[in-house]
Amino acid sequence: MPTLKQLAGEAIGTFGLVFIGCGAMAYDEVTGGRLGHPLVALSWGLAVCLMIYAFGKLSGAHINPAVTLGFWAQGCIKFKSVPPYLCVQFIGAIAAAGLLRLLLPTSEFLGASLPRNMSQVWLCFGLEFVLTLILMLVILLTATGPRANLYLIGLLVGATVGFEAFFAGPTCGASMNPARSLGPAVVSGQIQALWAYLLATPLGALMAVPLFRALKPRQADPAVCCGGATS
Repeated sequence: MPTLKQLAGEAIGTFGLVFIGCGAMAYDEVTGGRLGHPLVALSWGLAVCLMIYAFGKLSGAHINPAVTLGFWAQGCIKFKSVPPYLCVQFIGAIAAAGLLRLLLPTSEFLGASLPRNMSQVWLCFGLEFVLTLILMLVILLTATGPRANLYLIGLLVGATVGFEAFFAGPTCGASMNPARSLGPAVVSGQIQALWAYLLATPLGALMAVPLFRALKPRQADPAVCCGGATS
């Protein structure tokens, strides 16, 4: 089983991701767009990058249940590590959203993942599936093998999240992360489209695994950024 330090790293890393990313969205909401969409997308990318740098060597810095499931499907981690990792990731996300509620009480959405309108929920489902597939594929291609480098992983994965948030954020929120979607949705009460984000993102991550194997068929070494959960 993962150690308490590893679980604490995942909880704090997910907390930091949601607090920074959703905090930027909530602040942009309550200030009438003072940050603007490009800076919000940049906040997400930098948050992912920083959390990987901070916690990558401790817990692996999955900070995303979909990524944890993808690593398990690829064989980077054992199944016994999956439930505790998922639990602390969801706890960290909910705690971050709760703190944002205290700090920004006038925010209605707290950065919740929502379609532009509910008639687009299936479009959002498809976008989230593809965005998470791309994200997981980038993670597997950069974070596995003997040449994997934590700092390069953080830069590339953070850039992927930032660019995807910039591209798809206005349409679907560009969650790519069930915990990031659940936390603000639960605290803000914006749960009308939550099912799409909780379902599409893990499916996208799992679908990335056979695609990764087709592109890189030889068994890769355990990933640097999931090394903390291989026990």
